[in-house]
Amino acid sequence: SGQSLGYGFVNYIDPKDAEKAINTLNGLRLQTKTIKVSYARPSSASIRDANLYVSGLPKTMIQKELEQLFSQYGRIITSRILIDQVTGASRGVGFIRFDKRIEAEEAIKGLNGQKPPGATEPITVKFANNPSQKTNQAILSQLYHSPNRRYPTPLAQQAQRFRFPPMTIDGMTSLAGINIPGHAGTGWCIFVYNLAPDADESILWQMFGPFGAVTNVKVIRDFNTNKCKGFGFVTMTNYDEAAMAIASLNGYRLGDRVLQVSFKTNKTHK
Repeated sequence: SGQSLGYGFVNYIDPKDAEKAINTLNGLRLQTKTIKVSYARPSSASIRDANLYVSGLPKTMIQKELEQLFSQYGRIITSRILIDQVTGASRGVGFIRFDKRIEAEEAIKGLNGQKPPGATEPITVKFANNPSQKTNQAILSQLYHSPNRRYPTPLAQQAQRFRFPPMTIDGMTSLAGINIPGHAGTGWCIFVYNLAPDADESILWQMFGPFGAVTNVKVIRDFNTNKCKGFGFVTMTNYDEAAMAIASLNGYRLGDRVLQVSFKTNKTHK
């Protein structure tokens, strides 16, 4: 697709310069992202697919406590808890990346279905890219590598190839209009409809992340079954990136379902 995958590499001649760069830039806030800077490791099978998706966390749990819970199983490379950008409260969902795949496997064995301190319900721990979800992974791979899913400019060219929500291209690209649907002050809210019952936040992160900065995702669940009710929301900071995501994903077939993707309007589910 030509889109950034969110990571890169820098080679230094002097090791001291590399160390200085890590100490200076690791944890730096860039727009809506906090960057991670560390020494690169040679790629090998032992370190691939060591990223875990954790849900059902107590809303009071902070990142340090999350790391303490998982550190017993191995060396943690990165961790984060997803935060509601409006309220600042935890969404009860987090990610843990271990140094090695085997450590991640042990963490799943030890913590999946368990109740951590302060929790009233068991947590779910699984691979962020679950090997059992090959269908979804194949779909996402197809989405971002298919020739007819590349992103030429200007945006008007996309109108000839993709189904849009009921608004004109001119209306979508007019940044001056204060009444443009989806603008919530903290970003552009996108409504995603016709998700499968087993859909979770990770699939939304993976689908929308390549288009630009995503600050928040939310799958609306049935209170009794905890299954997805068929829709969710994604908030992106940049209008053009949000519009491009809508242009590319609206009408896209995810599994056996055709997604409806549009800017959130006042008539959309809250």
